[in-house]
Amino acid sequence: MSEQTPEAPIALPNRQTPFSEPFRAFIPDGWAPYPTELPQPLAATAWTAVRRDSIGAAFPGERLVIPAGPLRPRSNDTDYPFRPHSAFAHLTGLGTDREPDAVLVLEPSGAGHEATLYFRPRAPRTDPEFYADARYGEMWVGTRESLDEMAALTGLACAPLADLSGALAAGLPGVALRVVQDADDAVTAEVARLRNDADASGKAADDELAVALSELRLTKDAWELDQLRQACAATATGFEAVVADLPEAVRRGRGERWVEGVFGLHARHLGNAVGYDSIAAGADHANTLHWIRNDGELAPGDLLLLDAGVEVDSLYTADVTRTLPVSGRFSPVQRRVYLAVLEAQQAGIDAARPGARFSDVHTAAIAVIARHLREWGLLPVSVEESLDPDRGGHHRRWMVHGTSHHLGLDVHDCARARQENYRDGVLAEGMVITVEPGLYFKATDQLVPPELRGIGIRIEDDIAITADGCEILSGQLPRDPDAVEAWIASVQGR
Repeated sequence: MSEQTPEAPIALPNRQTPFSEPFRAFIPDGWAPYPTELPQPLAATAWTAVRRDSIGAAFPGERLVIPAGPLRPRSNDTDYPFRPHSAFAHLTGLGTDREPDAVLVLEPSGAGHEATLYFRPRAPRTDPEFYADARYGEMWVGTRESLDEMAALTGLACAPLADLSGALAAGLPGVALRVVQDADDAVTAEVARLRNDADASGKAADDELAVALSELRLTKDAWELDQLRQACAATATGFEAVVADLPEAVRRGRGERWVEGVFGLHARHLGNAVGYDSIAAGADHANTLHWIRNDGELAPGDLLLLDAGVEVDSLYTADVTRTLPVSGRFSPVQRRVYLAVLEAQQAGIDAARPGARFSDVHTAAIAVIARHLREWGLLPVSVEESLDPDRGGHHRRWMVHGTSHHLGLDVHDCARARQENYRDGVLAEGMVITVEPGLYFKATDQLVPPELRGIGIRIEDDIAITADGCEILSGQLPRDPDAVEAWIASVQGR
């Protein structure tokens, strides 16, 4: 890691390296000129104007401020990898690494809004930023776009970030001002100052914007669906690589970490990164729903629950779970639990169709789960009583989570949507959800027979609602236990 310099954003006086005047005169000379040909528009640019028009129509005559967010320091003089706020990415089409500190402003104009992207264009090579700024300088982090190049990429009018303050203040107090509050604390504070927030009205207005931006993503356009298909295809490649290396994961020890690394390699190679921290849970670890420590052994006879997804460069992510027999074959009791979960998942998938309620998917899946639990003598009440939320819920001891969530730019997409449009909402063509029932029998659960203890199984796929049913976007990966065993044998050459 190279040393930080005095003009860098995080000053470390004990490591400052001064630059001589002869160096300052020498460093700008002898570089090839920047390209004069403008880049082609991003693929998303054909779709983003419609999205901006939709959110603008919800807030006529108001100035809307959508920041990308700032860089976040790590280890004193480095930053975490940058990921823009999902609302910013959705409205601009800017994905991997773009564009720290940028702010999209939708300015009311006539019957609609005019969009301007305020960002840091590259500095000339005569500017100390070029060689001395470890956060933004070209010699440190690469060449950034000019104003014209960014405009060509995004189809947006572009302006220097230095002009943002004036743009936010223009015409106040006559123009209502809203901001995405959780994106950039500094921009949020500036908007609050300009509005002279003295009560909760500013936060309430911003919350309305956040909800609207979240609900805007409930239905995906054709380009978004294609990105999710690509994410699922890349995820299938990662899963296959894990299967191929399962014997090595067992041999090496600390096999969960090996699995996490193999999948992460393919996520970085085929996309931007993992869409969330991978769950690589062997044996009883599968019964910890968000097991991300991934430091356990994988042993012959165990099951591996792998919940992982590739986030492609546009930032759309898959979210897939398969529960795999480490030795390549399910034991009879593992197969019995697996088949119950698979039946529940298929019931949920069958319920995922336009006109159905989002909650219908969970209702269909959990009815199967409760029936099997009753047949196995685990439910202390009838299936009907357990499914009654006011009287029962006993089945939730063994499946405490919901069956579905929306999926897109965030693994739990549209999280700010209102309950009437999410949990109680109606499924429509273009929505993408997961279907992921499970059964989890903790090793410490003395209400289940010993042969079930330590078994945790989840099966998860990504589903796009179509005109007459649904499409399984992640269908490249087998689900049937016989097909899973055959797939493992084929991949491992057995």
